[in-house]
Amino acid sequence: MLTVPGPTTYFEDGRGRNGFDYLIAKAFADSLGVNLRIQSKLSLRNLLVAVGGPQGDFAAANLVPTEKRSQSLMFSDPYLEVTQQLLYRRGTPKPKSLSDIDGELVVVTSSSHSEQLKRLSIDIPQLSWQEQDEIEMSDLIRMVHTGEINYTVVDSIAYLVNRHIYPNAGLALDISKPQMVAWAFPSHEDGTLLNAANKFLAEYISTGKMKTLKEQLLAQSNNFSVADSNRLGKLVAKRLPAYEPLFRETADKNNIDWHLLAAVAYQESHWDPRAKSPTGVRGLMMLTLDTAKEMGISNRLDGEQSIKGGAAYLAKLRARLPVRITEPDRTLLALAAYNVGFGHLEDARILTQRGGKNPDLWSDVRQSLPLLSKKKFYSTLKHGYARGAEPVLYVDNIQYYRNYLALHSLHLKNLPPEKTNNVSNQPEWESSSVPSI
Repeated sequence: MLTVPGPTTYFEDGRGRNGFDYLIAKAFADSLGVNLRIQSKLSLRNLLVAVGGPQGDFAAANLVPTEKRSQSLMFSDPYLEVTQQLLYRRGTPKPKSLSDIDGELVVVTSSSHSEQLKRLSIDIPQLSWQEQDEIEMSDLIRMVHTGEINYTVVDSIAYLVNRHIYPNAGLALDISKPQMVAWAFPSHEDGTLLNAANKFLAEYISTGKMKTLKEQLLAQSNNFSVADSNRLGKLVAKRLPAYEPLFRETADKNNIDWHLLAAVAYQESHWDPRAKSPTGVRGLMMLTLDTAKEMGISNRLDGEQSIKGGAAYLAKLRARLPVRITEPDRTLLALAAYNVGFGHLEDARILTQRGGKNPDLWSDVRQSLPLLSKKKFYSTLKHGYARGAEPVLYVDNIQYYRNYLALHSLHLKNLPPEKTNNVSNQPEWESSSVPSI
């Protein structure tokens, strides 16, 4: 499979290989009884040229079958619908049409967005934009978020997946009707693989697997928020009591604050012992099969085993860091590794050092982690592309949850015994700010 790295296509993190297109292609390969090999390209243009060559049999990268692309490629039946959307930076005037654009508009080279803008420019002569190669849609969303550019055009699914990470990038308007996404195959082939793909996709869609995968892909964007303390408060009352003794005992054995361990479990699964990700990560602490085996865990759905395995793994990651790193940085860096993988964390620490900052301080490393999704940086590192913004958000959220739980415990401790059973799910001291660890 040829693809480009990105959160909706293909990436690797602490949970292994992931990405919407990857998961579908992996299921396709499994249905054929063959191994899936991934060939990741740094640009969309290079990917399209390589289809059907020695490097790849087909391409999967959220591709829209445009008129230009269809001249040299064959496409599978569609498996996803997207709309092209213009994004702007919140706090600046929101364009009501493309004619209102006042600033730099950047899109991916050879993208369907570029083709759409060319068509629209016939009726909007003043419309201008720049194209960048070796860049991904999430990069452009980040650039709008930080103010590096004023506008971009991305697919609706890319915006939904990334909006919780880059909240300053707002949706201005749709610039296209809904478009179909499909896999690309070489036009010179006999169609055998294309027909097999169409048969697989039809079954994958009809059985509801595609719908489930899409819902899981967008779940974080639709439901996740560090300010969602109402839901947290309810689950503190309903689910936490069953596991609090285990969190306390296990955390004590691993020299971890039990509030922190419980916060990791909440971030991972909302304290649901049967939680499951699209990649098969399971349980309260969302352990991979490899991690569970490494930690001696035989049943990831057993709450006690999951908590013990997750705590031991977090302690192991913390122990792998250089002894010179002190707390709280030691634990914060270990948390990032729990999410993105130890190798990617080390890459970020290398970037931090290259930038003249301290690789032993979380405050410095967190600034380098998002660079792991930029080709300019990840191409120089051992472990390659990663969704580096995710572990930053991950650690921030866990700190918030940890402090929520610590304050909740203190609140209960200071209440008279007869009132502890009537505590509101929304404590009076609740704040929308994120306290420090």
